[in-house]
Amino acid sequence: MRQQPWSDEQAEHGRILVLSDNPISQAIATIAGAVGREVLVEAADDGGPGLAPRAGDAVVLCDHDAPDAPAVLRAALGSEASYVAMMASRRRAGALLDELVEEGADVSALHVPAGHNLGGRAPGEIALSVVAEIVAEAYGRPGGPMLD
Repeated sequence: MRQQPWSDEQAEHGRILVLSDNPISQAIATIAGAVGREVLVEAADDGGPGLAPRAGDAVVLCDHDAPDAPAVLRAALGSEASYVAMMASRRRAGALLDELVEEGADVSALHVPAGHNLGGRAPGEIALSVVAEIVAEAYGRPGGPMLD
């Protein structure tokens, strides 16, 4: 009898909360939806009313220049979210990270830049790397090639 390599059982996962609406966040929503994740894309670049991270949620800031980026990251880092990430290089995010540290925020769990290093540059490729990292984190895995 052949054994199937997947399971029909669905693990419980938090939502994926994304700020703000752009091609990368739209691709994250599509890819994350395909893997069975609930996604909330907050279009308002000021954080809007929708981002209230709960235990197990993943928060992805797709616009580090959004007016409310510091507040969104502060709230996410201070919440029980299981994954918090920002689209930006460490260099580009430096001032924002310095501001958060000065305020006493622990940024050690912040994924900057968001996603696995797949080398992709198109919005869908970047989104794939972010969703892959969220899935890997949810299962306590480092990502990378499947090895026996």
